Amino acid sequence: MMAMLEREQAWNILCEFTKTEGLRKHALAVEACVAAYAAKLSEDEPKWRVAALLHDFDWEIHPTLEEHPQKGEPILAERGVDEEIRRAILSHANHTGVARQSALEKTLYACDELAGFITAISYVKPHRSVFEVDVASVKKKMKDKAFARSVNRQDIIESAQELGVPLEEHIDFCVKAMQARAEELGLKGNLDA
Repeated sequence: MMAMLEREQAWNILCEFTKTEGLRKHALAVEACVAAYAAKLSEDEPKWRVAALLHDFDWEIHPTLEEHPQKGEPILAERGVDEEIRRAILSHANHTGVARQSALEKTLYACDELAGFITAISYVKPHRSVFEVDVASVKKKMKDKAFARSVNRQDIIESAQELGVPLEEHIDFCVKAMQARAEELGLKGNLDA
């Protein structure tokens, strides 16, 4: 049995393969949501943090659905990343064919698109702050097909169902998790201005 990868080691792997600030912040946003769920569900928070941080670590080197995250998985195996975490990463995308079974797998999937969407909404608010985002604003933007086109609304809806959490409750939970780490995510905005 391998020793559990520490959060700092996961962050270092992420930074080694991911040079874009935005993608690193996305990993942190997903981590904020996933870790909050781990705490709520009394799950293994350190393990869940590692999975969230690494879920898109290979996107810059494998930026296609044919490659991501499948080609990243052997890199993580080589680095000693736990099989449970690698499986969760493979299952966070529907195109891999890896069915989501565990609470970690369902949570990672449910938080991925939503965290990106909340970030995008934060950027268009008057003060560019996640503190200006709420359930109503997220639901309104979900209806606006021109906004953040790359975010799959259906994934957000279905993943909440898969998680067994009402959509509004899931959105609210993730917004609050991201607000708690707003400074680190670069989403505090200029509320003081």
